Amino acid sequence: MKNNKVSFLGLGVMGYPMAGHLSNAGYDVTVYNRTESKSDSWLKEYKGSKALTPQEAAKDSKIVFACVGNDNDIKEICVGNKGAFLGMDKEAIFVDNTTASANIARELYKTAKDDYSIAFLDAPVSGGEAGAVNGALTVMVGGDTNAFNIAKPYIDAYSQAVTLMGNSGAGQLTKMVNQICIAGLLQGLSEGVKFGVLSGLDIPKVVEVISKGAAGSWQMINRAETMAKEEFNFGFAIELMHKDLQICIEEAAKNNANLPITKIIDEFYKKLIDEGYNRNDTSSLIRLL
Repeated sequence: MKNNKVSFLGLGVMGYPMAGHLSNAGYDVTVYNRTESKSDSWLKEYKGSKALTPQEAAKDSKIVFACVGNDNDIKEICVGNKGAFLGMDKEAIFVDNTTASANIARELYKTAKDDYSIAFLDAPVSGGEAGAVNGALTVMVGGDTNAFNIAKPYIDAYSQAVTLMGNSGAGQLTKMVNQICIAGLLQGLSEGVKFGVLSGLDIPKVVEVISKGAAGSWQMINRAETMAKEEFNFGFAIELMHKDLQICIEEAAKNNANLPITKIIDEFYKKLIDEGYNRNDTSSLIRLL
């Protein structure tokens, strides 16, 4: 049994199983969630304890993890009223698994280092709900090498790959590249699947054949058949993708990147949200066809 205490802040679709993997790996996990009943549910499944504030949860922890909604949420949980930074020991490490902006990552990195003598890693994840449940997430990290080397064995509990991408903010920027690539790919897959359905093709057989060639992708293997069946309940909601793509578009305005396809797909997601499909997963783009 490891004698290291860690904390996990945010028990949503992703955070709940991620914290569970840390507990199963033998860490002494203290959890915090804004809705306390979620912490109670987690404690019925896993060993650990709960706290009523981020500050209380962070006390005595070597590593504090968080996976929340957006920039405002992570800022509030770190430096808001009874925020985690207030409870952390010097030289402790905060690992932020939220998908947020590079700006908030850099801001919290500087605040953590200058005002609290702690380390901050931006460490967004890819792999969706299934990846979190299976402990097979891909984690892209920005921050200091020393902090990364200490935190990596802990992050390994819920991931299949963990990579330091560069200085503070690099993790979030890498996640933006990830979301940009997925958005365009899903639209192409939607159009291909719909074309196949309207042509009377056997979609499972089509996927079996073309997934072994240049068109193959994770999305094709895991989503093409369910898209054809109009099944869209696979964890990563389009309202979250819309949030992520907005972050990409805002960053592109700063670095002069041209994202014509991303902007179009973002508008498609917004249309689906306006039509009430906000909790459908990202493959529901095919609905618009």
